[in-house]
Amino acid sequence: MKRASHRPSASSRPRPAAVLALLCAVPVVLSGCVSRPLLAADSGRLQVITTTGILRDLVSHVGGDAVDVVSVVPDSGDPHSYEPTLRDARNTVYADVAFSNYALLEEHNVIKTLDANLGPDAIEVSLAEEAVKYAAELIPLVENVNLDTVWLGMRAEGQGRELGATRASEVLLKATAATGPGDVFAYLTGSIGDTDVYFDSSDGFDASDGYAKDTATLPADAHTHLSWAFTEPGVYTLTLQAQLQVDDTSRPVDLGEPATYTFAVGVNPAEAGVAGAAVLGEGHADLTVDVDRRAMGVQYDPSGGGEHAQQWLAADRVVIDVPNKAITEIPAGRQFSFIGRAGDRVYQLAQAVLGKHVHGEIDPHLWQNVRNAMAYVKLIRDTLTRADPSHAAEFRANAEAYLAELERTDDYVRSTIARIPEANRYLVTTHDAFGYLAEAYGVEIAGFVTPNPATEPSLADRRKLSQTLRSLRVKAVFLEPNLRSRASTLTEVAGEQGVQVCSIYGDTFDDQARRYIDMMRFNADSLRRCLSP
Repeated sequence: MKRASHRPSASSRPRPAAVLALLCAVPVVLSGCVSRPLLAADSGRLQVITTTGILRDLVSHVGGDAVDVVSVVPDSGDPHSYEPTLRDARNTVYADVAFSNYALLEEHNVIKTLDANLGPDAIEVSLAEEAVKYAAELIPLVENVNLDTVWLGMRAEGQGRELGATRASEVLLKATAATGPGDVFAYLTGSIGDTDVYFDSSDGFDASDGYAKDTATLPADAHTHLSWAFTEPGVYTLTLQAQLQVDDTSRPVDLGEPATYTFAVGVNPAEAGVAGAAVLGEGHADLTVDVDRRAMGVQYDPSGGGEHAQQWLAADRVVIDVPNKAITEIPAGRQFSFIGRAGDRVYQLAQAVLGKHVHGEIDPHLWQNVRNAMAYVKLIRDTLTRADPSHAAEFRANAEAYLAELERTDDYVRSTIARIPEANRYLVTTHDAFGYLAEAYGVEIAGFVTPNPATEPSLADRRKLSQTLRSLRVKAVFLEPNLRSRASTLTEVAGEQGVQVCSIYGDTFDDQARRYIDMMRFNADSLRRCLSP
């Protein structure tokens, strides 16, 4: 999304009363904003906000002394789950230019904070989408987590542009009714073990408040991962209604008729009574609303091959199989008490991917290929020049020098990884963030380990990981420093197999890697050190 191209003067900036009104446009929290920098109306420099620290670093190299730049997501923060603060919203108000990665990398409220609070004269650029004109290469986000049961999420298909939707709009998926011998829950387990309950049949469904307690929200053209739990065996149904919320002040628009989905839990799917049903027992399935067609159904991919392998199925022709091997115990912890008592048995379809992870079909981690970061820099250069033509020569000179440094970095990463014996170039991590690095530099993704975060990993999970490490003779596994605390299974199995645990950087900086170039050189060095004989 782009806005008008001239830089607003200090006198045209919002006054404090207007700023306060804009801050109320999106949900924000008060914590974590004591020492982070602020943008201002009177610095005399171009004011720039980015969503992540990686983008902030790229902008600072191009902008130099002519810009002030801050990021919404702090260093060590997770862009997939970070919730913006009042300070972030206030910084957005004073920004002349905003850069997001997008491709659904960022938590949706980060994008809403930008779109709701940017001034009308600000320039806003989504780098992942627009960098293709500078030869950035995109690859699909392929998800194949090899679950023993179907991986069941939710999806909002299509853009909804004819209905006035933007990237800040939300699709509302409301559970309005459920039947079955027990209760059904759909919930998401966050990156630190907290839970967001989307649907809960145990307390009924309240039409008087618009089913507010049983509503999931998604951006358009995105899907999310979920855990599903059923308390008793038998046949269940769940009815969903979909609406489009174009903006915070508009009335929701109905997206077709409600749809009812059938689950066979611990029983033969034939008992569900759906004649000629497609039984979904493996692969990846999403309960889906097609926003453009205003229809609900299921997008099903039996092999985990991605969007190109999906097929559309009518909701009333599908039975979702929740087999007896899905039986597990409710884990200890207050965050799971909504399901029942710790230790009680339930049937569960695992979330599989750790943490809040709403995304589209394109892998958003483009910067793991340095040449894609170079495309970002060229787009940043041209955007800053358009916003502040008086410093065009400075921006061009800074970009030229930085592109030369990035060229050397690309050569360094390529030559360093090339020194690893080809038979050893297997990457096992806890996060599917390294597809671009693998494709660009000749590394093979042997697996990313994302055990179901709601339960202790099963013996089967551990056996699969152990077999992968043994059969490929994997010399090391790699953890992002900010994810190390949630990777106990990977570290334990690596220890049992005598495999090193090494560091790699994906989305964020820390005290060891404060710049993009440092991060990429560190990754190359870590791979060579840990995977070489």
